[in-house]
Amino acid sequence: MAPNDSAHSTGEAGDLAGGRRKAVRYLVPLAVAGVAAGTIGLVPALASSGDPDLPKITAQELIEKIAASDTQQLSGTVRITTDLGLPSFDGLAGSLTGAGGDGDGGGSSADPSSKLTELASGTHTVRVAADGPDRQKVSVLEDSSEYSLIRNGDEVWAYDSASNEVFHSKDAAGHRDAPRDKGALPSELPTTPKEFADEVLKASADTTSFRVGGTAQVAGRDAYRLVVEPKQKGSTVKAVTIAVDAETGTPLKVTLTPGGGGKAVVDAGFTKVDFARPAASTFDFTPPKGAEVTEADEVEKEAHREFEGGKQDAGGFEVIGEGWTAIATIKGADGPAGATPDTGELPPEAGQFLDSLGDKVTGKFGTGTVFSTRLVNALMTEDGTVYVGAVTKDALVKAADAAK
Repeated sequence: MAPNDSAHSTGEAGDLAGGRRKAVRYLVPLAVAGVAAGTIGLVPALASSGDPDLPKITAQELIEKIAASDTQQLSGTVRITTDLGLPSFDGLAGSLTGAGGDGDGGGSSADPSSKLTELASGTHTVRVAADGPDRQKVSVLEDSSEYSLIRNGDEVWAYDSASNEVFHSKDAAGHRDAPRDKGALPSELPTTPKEFADEVLKASADTTSFRVGGTAQVAGRDAYRLVVEPKQKGSTVKAVTIAVDAETGTPLKVTLTPGGGGKAVVDAGFTKVDFARPAASTFDFTPPKGAEVTEADEVEKEAHREFEGGKQDAGGFEVIGEGWTAIATIKGADGPAGATPDTGELPPEAGQFLDSLGDKVTGKFGTGTVFSTRLVNALMTEDGTVYVGAVTKDALVKAADAAK
């Protein structure tokens, strides 16, 4: 029998919140390091052969099923398609962060803090393997090259076969106060459906509704669809759909649909998955002969010196609101009053990128520029303050007006 579609968003809020907390706790991270994202994930062409006939289940029971999942080992292939309405990030990330290429940044093309930004646009095939929280591997496959992140205990390696460069860290957390884009290895890599599901399941029942939206088959496995929808007005998110393995409770696919319509902004899911323990050799890595090796601690020391030197000029950071309509505010961002993004010392690629997104707006706060994607919008006012979130332009302008 097909599952029911009844929503469970109010009366069982306490149980749902408890289930979500358990889900976040027990779902094992399947990534070595990555872009927070965020942010950051499959196309409708994933393996699917009709909707399987599964026993009925409620949204609360499905969340509890995820929470009860204890998947410690798996391997498989994930396909990630991200369509924010942006130009390709290839090459742009390096120009912004100074990593890779022949620029003056002195970074490594294998540094995940810049390399993984490329996952924010286009379609990518990723191989993943996990054997508990301390042994993981993620490989981004390109036409003629491969980029891999490997965690084996406290050793973290990143290797870019295209440039034959290696990035190595003994401590994936990096310096707590140093900026994350200057060599510190990020703590999570949202390259699997589980990573995206973790973030979604943290949502408060006060701002979110949950319902079962039928069944699916992903990577040859029967799954339930958990549909997560914002209750708040002003969010650019219409819904997030999580395909949950009916047997193990493991998220197999996550799709984020924008409020503005059209195809999914993020679609990430397994095309192949195996829950057997991967071979121990999967997580072994030795730098290839002739490879250039960059040590993360040296990069982080330099980043920390730069960070400490500029602390007095740094602006304040705060979050306005909560849930799906939360807006991050960076007050007094670098740049003189009245400066626009294309007049600073940005690389040409970055300036052209920002210009293509800009839209002038006015309000009680004065004038500013809104940079838009299909999901995330950012308002930069003439005094350099930035308001950013997965919210509409009107919500950003309202927030800026309220701050005056």
